Amino acid sequence: MELKIGLEGVAIAETKITCVDGEHGRLIFRGYYITELVKEKTYEEVVFLILNGQFPSAAELKTLDETLKKNRALPEHIKSILKALPKNTLAMQAIRTAVSALQVSGEPWPPTQAQALEIFAKIPTIITYFYNTQRGAAITEPCNDLSHAANYLYMLHGKQASAAHVKALETYFMLSIDHGMNASTFTARVVAATQENMVGAITAAISALDGPLHGGAPSKVADMLHDIGTAENAEPWIRAQLEAGKRLMGFGHRVYKTYDPRALALKAVTQEFASDNNPLFKLALYVEEVALKLLEEYKPGRKLYTNLEYWTAGVLRTVQLPEALYTPTFCLSRVAGWSANIIEQSENNRLIRPGAIYVGKDPH
Repeated sequence: MELKIGLEGVAIAETKITCVDGEHGRLIFRGYYITELVKEKTYEEVVFLILNGQFPSAAELKTLDETLKKNRALPEHIKSILKALPKNTLAMQAIRTAVSALQVSGEPWPPTQAQALEIFAKIPTIITYFYNTQRGAAITEPCNDLSHAANYLYMLHGKQASAAHVKALETYFMLSIDHGMNASTFTARVVAATQENMVGAITAAISALDGPLHGGAPSKVADMLHDIGTAENAEPWIRAQLEAGKRLMGFGHRVYKTYDPRALALKAVTQEFASDNNPLFKLALYVEEVALKLLEEYKPGRKLYTNLEYWTAGVLRTVQLPEALYTPTFCLSRVAGWSANIIEQSENNRLIRPGAIYVGKDPH
């Protein structure tokens, strides 16, 4: 048996959902470049594509929209659970707890798209209900006149967001829906392969995403930019980090050996909302320039470029999302991708059971 630590270079399934081409910096959803999808399609259309492998007709898009709106409200027992959680509970823990207690329609196996949409529709309500309850703020119930992203911002802030902010968030959502066999998606498929139901598989995926090496990077980018503070401090701060052997948050990727295509798309969106006089955007641009130069100096040939998380921090800050909800918002979008993978796993299922090489003591 050959040892492959972290399963790197090991394929565990065939998929029609996503292709991550790290060498050439390409991300493909169901046969379409994501860079084109964010320019030409709505978020709901991309969700339908991920789940169905094709774009919706007008009638199908209307049905999807109606299904999501119909399933947004939280059952009373979920509200009670969220209210009862300790004050020091983190948002990702709350989401995991609430999702695990959901009841969905249909049989436990095989998982269905209807079940996926019931869960997906409720995630924004779970996040905002918990966040506002913990702060003692007023609870804003879902508004069925708004899109999925617009409703999320409405429930969070208690007022309708601008069209520009909704577009920015929808772009981020589209870019984050799925990304190959990452840790949380792999977890979802492993759990689904045991014939656990949709609720259980998504709950497990949420746990994997909660790990700081997977879903926590955008808030750390925001912390980094805050610590740097000024353009004058950028180079000495970054040099100090690199000389101490520390990682620069928002740079480098396990797969991409070029500029992350998702980061390019988000950077373009951020530029639409940031004027020349916007100090935060100007700082982010300058820090990126300095960081890429110094990474090549300190780590030549490593091909470390800007990743999605770097410009995610800019977009989420633009739409006035609190840092505590950065990873939960990533989770909100990724549920659609997990669901597609869970359904695909069930269609040609085989229990996933890799081996391990024993290196312990022999019995005497």
